[in-house]
Amino acid sequence: MMLRRHPPAGEAGVRQQRSVTARSARAADPTRDHPRSVLPADLPEEAPLAPRALAPLSNRPYRTYLAGHAVASTGVWMQNIATDWLVLELTGSPAAVGVTMACQFAPVLLLGLHAGQLADRFPKRTLLMLTQAAFLTLTATLAVVTLTGVATAPLVWALALVGGCVTAVDGPARQAFAGELVPADHLRGAVSLNSAVFQTSRLLGPAVAATLISTVGTGWAFAATAVCFTAPLVALALLRPADLLTLPVPRVPGAPRDRGSVRTALAHVRQRPHVLVTIVLVGIVGTFGLNFPVVLTAMSTEVLHGGPELYGAFNTALALGSTAGALVAGTRATTRLRLIVAACLGFGALQAAASLAPNAAVLLVVLVAVGLVNLAFQAMANSSVQLWVDPDVRGRVMGLYLLAFVGGTPFGAPLVGWITETWGARVGLAFCGLVPAGAALVAAVLLARRVGVHPAQTVGRAVAARAGDLRLASSAWLPAAPASSSSEVTRPAWQRPRRPSSRPQPAAATWRSSRSSAAAPRRTRRAASRTGSAG
Repeated sequence: MMLRRHPPAGEAGVRQQRSVTARSARAADPTRDHPRSVLPADLPEEAPLAPRALAPLSNRPYRTYLAGHAVASTGVWMQNIATDWLVLELTGSPAAVGVTMACQFAPVLLLGLHAGQLADRFPKRTLLMLTQAAFLTLTATLAVVTLTGVATAPLVWALALVGGCVTAVDGPARQAFAGELVPADHLRGAVSLNSAVFQTSRLLGPAVAATLISTVGTGWAFAATAVCFTAPLVALALLRPADLLTLPVPRVPGAPRDRGSVRTALAHVRQRPHVLVTIVLVGIVGTFGLNFPVVLTAMSTEVLHGGPELYGAFNTALALGSTAGALVAGTRATTRLRLIVAACLGFGALQAAASLAPNAAVLLVVLVAVGLVNLAFQAMANSSVQLWVDPDVRGRVMGLYLLAFVGGTPFGAPLVGWITETWGARVGLAFCGLVPAGAALVAAVLLARRVGVHPAQTVGRAVAARAGDLRLASSAWLPAAPASSSSEVTRPAWQRPRRPSSRPQPAAATWRSSRSSAAAPRRTRRAASRTGSAG
């Protein structure tokens, strides 16, 4: 009968205590659920908790700002409908309405990059108060000239051109202002809530404008819109400087001082491939994928033989899906470039599939999914770009982002319209989906071919940026660092050497391991004695 030797009771107790301690340490490890995140050693344990979609609402300054933003967004849609209807009443020409849209978007295309400099040089809260005051003045002017009967098409175009210039300044400042209202781990939820509010106002604003125009006239619709623009002014005035989260940017000794040039922002983006890929995908989606007014109008009239009611139902389906998609994007705990690429691919594939819908009911269901994936892609791309760039260039980078998003519309919309008119609405809708899907596939192939680089980003890096480690937070793709004790903080977790497992081993296996380690010196001495005798 063989007797199995067991370790002493004291050693077993120590080993059991060590295993309990190891399990507790793994449970409290902030990188356990985010193995590819890079966190400084002194980061609090609660930092990487997954952000919820409604978590930013716990912040009082953000709630105040969001309330004003909701009213102003409704006013924006009301003003768009009232302006287009006024021009149509004055001229009776749809081409004149197109000129109005060109006056609104051309300044964004020409001034987008340079307007972002203002967001980096001056306080964003002050800029937003000035732009909202300008919107209020322009809308009140439209109300006065319409009610007095002196409105003309050139006058409306001039006011639309000035409004486009104000929008060029307002856009980058508004996008970057979210980072000063909420902590970095809530930024994704804040961007998603902003998108959800904007999409909800897209349903409410045109309905309110149509009701006012049909009951009291276009002039009073402008007057009601001017009242809406007072809400963000009040909300911004209620925000105190102490409510804003500002992060000082450390300067490298001997580095030239950044004077807010556009070239600096372009170099910043070029040095970060993940930011560049995201902005390129956003530009392709904005240029080719978001031409719903062109293709859905043709689908509702030429293919499905419907009318304005069916076209309105299509827009309602898109808005409902967009609201859901914005909220879904806010629940994401990680920021991964491959997820953004996958969302772009899904948006293109769904839109191409919508071109094959046999009837209106199927198309309505697919359009809900298209709107969901589209807004999820936009919300993730927007928040990710803000988290991936340094705060001192965020305004200029967001100006570049908005330029890519809306700047291609004057080129993509006519092309899609020509394709739709020449080959039909189904071909036009399929084209709008296949181009973004193809761009996403190219981006996926390029990412897969990169050796030694991983595009993963997590909320932990954004929290690290709030902790002050800007270089760590902005380095999305980190090359392998030399193996040393000091490089463990700066190297991604997926590039670090595998640590020995701290799981408890069976008693017999542990005792055999201890016997082997104890016998190793004796085997070494025997081998040395045999070598000496042989010599």
